[in-house]
Amino acid sequence: MQEFINSAVDLCTQAGGKIVLALVVFIVGRIVINKVMAFIGKGKALAKIDPTAASFFKNAMRTALYVILVVSIISILGVPMASVVAVIASCGVAVGLALQGALGNLAGGIMLLIFRPFAVGDYIIGAGEEGVVKEIGIFYTTLLTTDNKRVTIPNSALTGGNVTDVTAESTRRVDLTFNVAGSVPINEAARVMKGVMEVNDKVLQTPEPFAAPVCGIPGGLQYTVRAWCATEDYWDVYFALMQDIPTALGEHNIGGPSSPVSISK
Repeated sequence: MQEFINSAVDLCTQAGGKIVLALVVFIVGRIVINKVMAFIGKGKALAKIDPTAASFFKNAMRTALYVILVVSIISILGVPMASVVAVIASCGVAVGLALQGALGNLAGGIMLLIFRPFAVGDYIIGAGEEGVVKEIGIFYTTLLTTDNKRVTIPNSALTGGNVTDVTAESTRRVDLTFNVAGSVPINEAARVMKGVMEVNDKVLQTPEPFAAPVCGIPGGLQYTVRAWCATEDYWDVYFALMQDIPTALGEHNIGGPSSPVSISK
């Protein structure tokens, strides 16, 4: 009986020691990982890399370090790695089904990094959401909407659907439509609209601003106005033209099919 008790005490002592050591390794490991990630984040090497690739690299590095930490803890606890591999293999089908979405997101993150349909800082529209790309992670991409909401989108949703990069090019075109009475000479209405665009210093004159009727409506014509501008000036030009063109039409006594002037976009 005494021998059994001594054996039990020894077993508990060994197991307790392993558990304590594993706990210490876990705590120290987390501290080391945080220090390493902080050092990498402040490193000059990452500062020279594109923000999209840098963000992806840091997320991948953090995941790899935690995998190493978990394997180390399993080893300290005395669990044979062969047994761990056997358990994973026996549960392979279930694990594969459970991780199907995560693996798809991981593959999507790698594809986003390689093919670069957009980058951190771009304004995109995709997966039913739109906003400025704040981070492209291993599994998810984070957007910040215009009303300051943070949206997290699975990478697989972005690689498997259409994505519009609004800010990819240096210039954009503002398209507006205005309804004008049919009694107004076409040249006169178009001249007034183009005159507004020509005096706006944020409207590019090459390509030339455009204003012309595109279709008939009851009692008048619908005019399309097109103005090119720098991408960062898009909304300034949009709202300026929405205000200035109707004002100019009114000053020239140019009304809509049923005055006042009707505006739509």
